[in-house]
Amino acid sequence: MGYNSADIAAFKDIWVFCEQRDGKLMDTDFELLSEGRKLADERGSRLVGLLLGDQVADLASQIGGYGADQVIVCEDPSLKVYTTDAYTKVVCDVIMDRKPEVFLIGASNIGRDLGPRCAARLHTGLTADCTHLDIDMENYVDFLKNSSTIDVEKAKFKMEDTNLKMTRPAFGGHLMATIICPRFRPCMSTVRPGVLKKSEYDQGAADRVTVVNYPVKIADSDLRTRVLEVVKEAKQTVDLIGADIIVAVGRGISKDVEGGISLAEKLAKALGGGVVAGSRAAIDSGWLTADHQVGQTGKTVRPKLYIALGISGAIQHIAGMQDSDYIIAINKNEEAPIFDVADYGITGDLFKVVPMFIEELQGAETA
Repeated sequence: MGYNSADIAAFKDIWVFCEQRDGKLMDTDFELLSEGRKLADERGSRLVGLLLGDQVADLASQIGGYGADQVIVCEDPSLKVYTTDAYTKVVCDVIMDRKPEVFLIGASNIGRDLGPRCAARLHTGLTADCTHLDIDMENYVDFLKNSSTIDVEKAKFKMEDTNLKMTRPAFGGHLMATIICPRFRPCMSTVRPGVLKKSEYDQGAADRVTVVNYPVKIADSDLRTRVLEVVKEAKQTVDLIGADIIVAVGRGISKDVEGGISLAEKLAKALGGGVVAGSRAAIDSGWLTADHQVGQTGKTVRPKLYIALGISGAIQHIAGMQDSDYIIAINKNEEAPIFDVADYGITGDLFKVVPMFIEELQGAETA
């Protein structure tokens, strides 16, 4: 049978594009596989990992360990380094042949380039930068109860709807939109790193995974660009997603921006090597660079400890840090929404409270 994206009945299974760089899988792959496992169980289908590269078949067991029933491996020297032409050609060939119902891609630089190209060639839709996914309608309604202002009890839902429901920030992060693709397949989504929870690695599942070596067909005419050299730039960036301790600053440091950031840095150091982050207000004001931003329009983080200094707690910011193990908030406004999600809250001037905090920590080290 030929490929027809509107022939919905011909499509099945949940697929995850497993991005690798230099023979190493990305953390986002494991998050997507963990979520894909849940979606596959809801749908009663298989979870399949799609792996492209050169001599990367040994990574298949890791993909299985995070939930994949099957891994399709596409190996070719032209796939060793990512290029839009080669990867788009191979991904679309496999999808047109095997017809997955859902195809998930991490919203990395590569994923954001690959996703739209594939969607256009496959004649289907793509929802970019998703932060939540559901297939089962009851699970989606529960999500709305906890994460929206919709009166779920009065709203009417089509409970038999089994389309992938893809939720993402809209209008600059001020609203959340849920998008479905009811007329075409596969349902495609790029998913923001850090927003989905990674499951525990299962060695038994890794041992059971089925590996399929798919024949790659790439002609010279398929490649309009070639990688002659890869030059890596050493750029100092902050790793918020991988941090165990985050100290974030907000509009509350406005009276002494340099002093506020300095206090945050000292507190992070006193806690044993935390990193400094900021709310959107802090980033938009130019106090910190964009790679420090936490929130719907920034990064979603799950550290062991999150300390919010002078952050009121707009819903866009809370969405990016509410799953932290412990949250401590310091704010002069006792009505600040941040206190609703904080495990411990201190009402006071951060410029007075934080130095005492640091002093206590330093005293504990020397005791």
